[in-house]
Amino acid sequence: QVHLVESGGGLVQAGGWLRLSCAPSESIYNFNYMAWYRQAPGKEREMVAKIAVPGGRTEYADSVEGRFFILRQNAENTVDLQMNNLQPEDTGVYYCQATILQRVTWGQGTQVTVSS
Repeated sequence: QVHLVESGGGLVQAGGWLRLSCAPSESIYNFNYMAWYRQAPGKEREMVAKIAVPGGRTEYADSVEGRFFILRQNAENTVDLQMNNLQPEDTGVYYCQATILQRVTWGQGTQVTVSS
């Protein structure tokens, strides 16, 4: 059974940055895709960034394009989310997701709070 552990959340002022890290219990190259989702209070969970792990093709939500970057960290065996110029609307619980064929695994989530 795959486990995903997220880290790096916290409180930051608007305009600041954070870097989230997702560490799976097996090689990141075992997965077809890895992604970061977020869920703000009272809202549905939404995809923020996604990466095809073998090929490296990335996809971003329009709201974060140019500010967030999803990165494979081969030496650390993690998939990170570099978040720049954070805004209050980026506040939420951020979840890592990993996909192997049709099997989807979620992490426990990490809180990101951006103050204005």
